[in-house]
Amino acid sequence: MAESPSKRAGSPVLPLLSGADHDGAPLHARVYRQMREHILRGALRPGARLPSARMLAADLGVSRNTIEAAVTQLRAEGFVVRRVGSGTFVAAAVPDLVAPDRPGRRARARSGERGGRASAPPAPPPPPRLSSRGRSIAQLGATELEEEARANPCATDVRGFPVRTWNRLLARRARQVGAAALLPADPAGVPRLRQAIADHLRLTRGVRCDAAQVIVVNSTQQAVDLAARLLLEPGATALVEDPGYPSARAALAAAGASVRGVPVDRGGLVTDALPDEPGARLLYLTPSHQFPLGVTMALARRLAVLRWAAATGAWVLEDDYDSEFRYDGRPLASLQGLDPAGRTLYVGTFNKVLFPAIRLAYLVVPPALAADFIAARRVLDGFSPTLLQLSLADFITDGHFTAHLRQARQRYAARRDALVRGVAAEWGDAVRLGPSDTGLHLVAHLRAGVSDIHIARAAPAGGIGIAPLSRYYLHRKPSPGLLLTYGAATLEEIGASIRRLAPLVARERR
Repeated sequence: MAESPSKRAGSPVLPLLSGADHDGAPLHARVYRQMREHILRGALRPGARLPSARMLAADLGVSRNTIEAAVTQLRAEGFVVRRVGSGTFVAAAVPDLVAPDRPGRRARARSGERGGRASAPPAPPPPPRLSSRGRSIAQLGATELEEEARANPCATDVRGFPVRTWNRLLARRARQVGAAALLPADPAGVPRLRQAIADHLRLTRGVRCDAAQVIVVNSTQQAVDLAARLLLEPGATALVEDPGYPSARAALAAAGASVRGVPVDRGGLVTDALPDEPGARLLYLTPSHQFPLGVTMALARRLAVLRWAAATGAWVLEDDYDSEFRYDGRPLASLQGLDPAGRTLYVGTFNKVLFPAIRLAYLVVPPALAADFIAARRVLDGFSPTLLQLSLADFITDGHFTAHLRQARQRYAARRDALVRGVAAEWGDAVRLGPSDTGLHLVAHLRAGVSDIHIARAAPAGGIGIAPLSRYYLHRKPSPGLLLTYGAATLEEIGASIRRLAPLVARERR
């Protein structure tokens, strides 16, 4: 809309902005936005009379209906008022929103226009300041976002997910539930899904629980955050595996915990390194498939962890993130199922075994904590989407979940085999592969002195995900290695990635 040169006695023509928005919005919406912008900028001051709809329509070459629609919207939002017999005026309440220039400032500006020195433009507002806790959380999140693109351990093959079956279940549930799916839901989760989860965990993971102990959440991080907020005083010590899962460390730190590492070796968490004093209040660990090293915690160490928790009064947070994908033998029994003292909380997720966008996970808590955790979930987050929960419950109880896991294990086992063969053929003795019997990643250990960071940064995009193992260490001296994520890669992409990386590995070795 070009600025009109016309003049009308008694009703100044609105100086329209040049270069109007042409973003596909209706014409009356674009006229409304420009008129509102003039009011917000102070070009049209409180009490100023607007041109008539007829005059504006003629100046802009649009219909009066377009102008009337724009002015009606401005009036509904309180920017203008209409007085019968007088016309349309900018509302007097606008100064509270816009804070126009003071008369002295306007006079100085006119003086500058007459030949004096023009006043300096106003200084830009200072950037918004976060609290110290906010800055810490933002930095933790920025680090996660930066590294996520390199090797996301949660990357799965969504192309193999039975989308048609899932969409059919969603549609069926939407018809059955109707408007009830739009209402608030139980903070603990839909009872049908909680029961399905409890039944699955008892049968396949040896978890001792009933549906009343299951709390449906959105992610593993949310489960860790919820546990930390309820079980730890601000500044209390939380223990994690070193190396370990950075997102869990970030969730604990964001909840106000002081995070300390406990070393991991080929037998899992080194229980002899656990502190004897009762200062540590929570231990987060991945005993069935340690992340990132992929080792399995020995039974003797599992029992030692439980004895330590009972003796010190600490809580154990068991993250069983991908034990469904075990290729050699049956999935191992959970740590929670071995705990006679009830000090273990169990975390699992569907975001990895199904698809990331489902945003559904679960936390199994001791019976004495269930009511408090459910109440806290209501305050912190409310509830998870009802329709997704009901559809997932159907997916599990109708047998689709078990069938999907069986087929997914076959696909991922073939990719694991291709990766192991390719590394052996292309990289040779430059690396030592870690355990590969479970999960969607494995670690290629490098020799001392080799820079895993250089290899990861120089790795071509596409195919397998690659990240430096050193990134996952907290306090210990990092051991070089490459975290190789193959869940989302095809067999052809795996082979091509290994071949492209071979010169980088060889060059670093030399």
